[in-house]
Amino acid sequence: MKYDLIIDSRPSEVVIALLRDGLLIELHKEKHDNNFSVGDIYLGKVRKTIPGLNASFVNIGYEKDGFLHYQDLGPQINSFKNFTRKAIDKKLNTASLKNFKKEKNIEKEGQINNSLKGGDLLLTQITKEAISSKGPRLTTEISLAGRYMVLLPFSDKVSISQKIAENEEKKRLKKLITSIKPHGFGVIVRTVATGKKVAELDKDLKNLYKKWQIISKKLKSAKPNTKILGELSRSTSILRDLLNAKFNNIHVNNLEIKEELKEYLSRISPEQEKIVKLHKKDTPIFQEFNITKQIKGAFGKNVTMKKGVYLVIEHTEALHVIDVNSGKKVDSKKNQETNALAVNLEAAEEVARQLRLRDMGGIIVVDFIDMKEEKNRKLLTSKMKEAMSTDKAKHHVLPPTRFGLVQITRQRVRPEMNIDTQESCPMCSGNGKIDSSLLLIEQIENKLHTLTEKNKNSICISTHPFVASYINKKEGWFTSSISKKWSKKFKRKISITGDDRLHLLQYTVLK
Repeated sequence: MKYDLIIDSRPSEVVIALLRDGLLIELHKEKHDNNFSVGDIYLGKVRKTIPGLNASFVNIGYEKDGFLHYQDLGPQINSFKNFTRKAIDKKLNTASLKNFKKEKNIEKEGQINNSLKGGDLLLTQITKEAISSKGPRLTTEISLAGRYMVLLPFSDKVSISQKIAENEEKKRLKKLITSIKPHGFGVIVRTVATGKKVAELDKDLKNLYKKWQIISKKLKSAKPNTKILGELSRSTSILRDLLNAKFNNIHVNNLEIKEELKEYLSRISPEQEKIVKLHKKDTPIFQEFNITKQIKGAFGKNVTMKKGVYLVIEHTEALHVIDVNSGKKVDSKKNQETNALAVNLEAAEEVARQLRLRDMGGIIVVDFIDMKEEKNRKLLTSKMKEAMSTDKAKHHVLPPTRFGLVQITRQRVRPEMNIDTQESCPMCSGNGKIDSSLLLIEQIENKLHTLTEKNKNSICISTHPFVASYINKKEGWFTSSISKKWSKKFKRKISITGDDRLHLLQYTVLK
C-alpha cells in the first residue's frame, strides 16, 4: 500500500489530494486567506454568556462569534486565565510553568457563569471551523500537536495512544516521556512514536515547548481578537499526521510550497526529503495524475463502482443518507443472500472512502441491501469498521438494524467538501446542466464491456459528431485512436459514427 500526495497551488487556494495506490481517498482545499483553521490559537474576548446553553460567545475576530461550551473550558481554565492575564500585564518573565502556581480545577458539571463573564480575555483554540451559519467552535484547553506527541499545558498526565498494543512499549514510552517532559505539562503520546528513540522524542518535545514560548511572548503585546499561533498548513499537517514509510512521492506545482515541505521533512524525517518533487510539465498536475477524472466520478449524487454497483448520496440539514444499489451485479448461480452480502461488502469499502473523501460529518445512515442471516450482518459490521479504521476522524459504527440500516457518527471539524460535477450545457448556451463530459468515454467503454460479454460480433456505436471525432482521432504518429484501442482490447471491430440528432452526451448502439 503506497501513498502519494499531490498538491495543486492555484491563485486563490491550494488543493491537496491524497492517493492510496492511485485511488483518491482524501481531498482538501485551503484558501490562501483562511485565517481561522482548526488548531489556530487566538486571544479571544468573551462577548456574552448564555446560562441556558451553558456556553459563551467569544469574539476572535471572525464575522460570527466563536462558540465556547462549559465542557470545552477544560479543568484548568482558571490557571489559563491567570497565566494569560499575567502575560498581558507583563508580570511573567518566563514561559516555564515550574514555579507557576496552579489554580484550583473547576467542577466537571458546573455553570458557565461561575467561570466566565463578559469582557474576559481568553486564550482559545479552534476545534471546528465555521460551518454553515455557525461560527467556529472553541476550546480553552490548549493542545500543541507534534509529530510524535501532543503537549498539554497545566496538565501533569502522560497518556499513551490506545492503538499501541504492546504493554512493554507503552511502559517504555510512559517512563521515557515522564523523565523528559517539562514540569507543569502533560503529554499525549501518538501511535507513530512506537519504537522511536529518546533523541527523536526529545527533539519533538522541545519543538512543542518552543511553540509555548512563542505563545507566552506574543501575549505580552497581543490585542484582543488576534491570532497568537497558527496551525501548520494543510499539506504540512497531513504529513505530520500520516507520514510513514508507505509514502511514495509528494508532487507539487509550486516552488515555495516544495521548499516549505522539504524544510519540514528535514526536521521530522530527513531521509524522506527526496520524495518531494516539483511538477514542471505543461499538463495540469491533477490531470497528469488522473485526479480530475476521479473527482468528477466520486463527487456526484450517484457514485458508480465495479459491475454496476452504485451509491446514491443525499444530504440534509440533519444527516447524510447513502443508498446502496446492486445494479447489474447479480450472480445467477448464487442465492439472494449471497449476492446481497457480496454487494454490501464492496459498498462498505466505497462508503468509508466517500466519508473520508467528502469529509462528511455528523450522522450518516447507510441503507445496505437487506440480509436475513445474523452472521452476514456481523460480517458487514466488521467490514465497515475495518474500512474506516484508517480514518483519522473520530467515528462510531453501529450494527445493521432489522431493515439493513447502518448508522455511523463521524466527527465534523470542517465544512463538508462539495464539488459541482455538472457542467454548463453547450447545447442551450448554459441554461441547463449536464453530467460531466469527462466521464462519457468511460461510460461508453463500460457499455462495451457489457456488450462483448454477450456476443462476439462487431459493434457500431453512434454518438454526437464532436464526440465521434474525438474518439476516432489519432493522437500522434505512433498513438492509436481510442476506437482502435477499444478494438484491440475487446478483440473485435468497433466503429464509432457521428449522428447530429443526438445530444452531446448521448450515444446509441446501432448493432
